[in-house]
Amino acid sequence: MITQAKTSRRNFIKGVIASGAAASSSAYMFGVSGCSNQQVSTGGVERLISLNVNGMTRNVDVLPNETLAMTLRYKLGLTGTKLGCDRGECGACTVLVDGVNLYACSLLTHTARNKQITTIEGLESSDGILHPVQQAMIDELGPQCGFCTPGQIMSAVALLSNNPNPTRDEVRRALSGNLCRCGAYDHYINAVMLAAERGI
Repeated sequence: MITQAKTSRRNFIKGVIASGAAASSSAYMFGVSGCSNQQVSTGGVERLISLNVNGMTRNVDVLPNETLAMTLRYKLGLTGTKLGCDRGECGACTVLVDGVNLYACSLLTHTARNKQITTIEGLESSDGILHPVQQAMIDELGPQCGFCTPGQIMSAVALLSNNPNPTRDEVRRALSGNLCRCGAYDHYINAVMLAAERGI
């Protein structure tokens, strides 16, 4: 008489996990050494790339899935680009790419090659004079905690570059992608209006 072993759900899951672990470990043991001397595969991404950041060419080793925010902060030391939500919602990581304000946390670094990237550090002139928007933020006491300020400034610079004389509602819409945990929205809008009055 043949008796069949009773298979429980738990034993089945354990077996699947064990077989998966065995397969992945064997692939690691026998596959890694075999591909160490190979070139980048078709469709692969080159690791060492050149970026134009704040008017300078910077060579950097970039992972295929690395975001521009990570590269700027942790590879190039440009920590003015803040990481808040890291999912394209708060705007703290806003930078200019070819003059357009974009969330650096939602942009792969490899897609920014051959483009002009400007961070908050790149707004100050070579002789140390602040950008008019930066100065207006100081004069209007715009920031409170200051964490979102770099992103607010970059969005404001993009706006005033395209529209030097915006209305208050246009400024509000332009900054709507930048969240302020302190709720200092009116202070930021006042600062942008002041910068527009002074001209940039």
